[in-house]
Amino acid sequence: MKKIIVATLLISASFAGIARAESSASCDVAKDKWMTEDAMKAKATELGFDVRQIKVENGCYEVYGIKDGNKIEVLFNPETGIQVGED
Repeated sequence: MKKIIVATLLISASFAGIARAESSASCDVAKDKWMTEDAMKAKATELGFDVRQIKVENGCYEVYGIKDGNKIEVLFNPETGIQVGED
């Protein structure tokens, strides 16, 4: 029984670590190199997002909006505007 509990905890911890690393790994950019929020909004709009709000989350731009009729929360690299994850 203890082995099952320990194995479950280890698996859960590894998935949490992977998710955190994925969303922040591509966003380690000096603030002076960031595109403006207006530029990020334009980029997201080009990609088909109906942008409602933009926030900064763990060094990434987090875009809230609608795409294909669904609510979305998407993370973008603040320098390149490349999508790096979803929440």
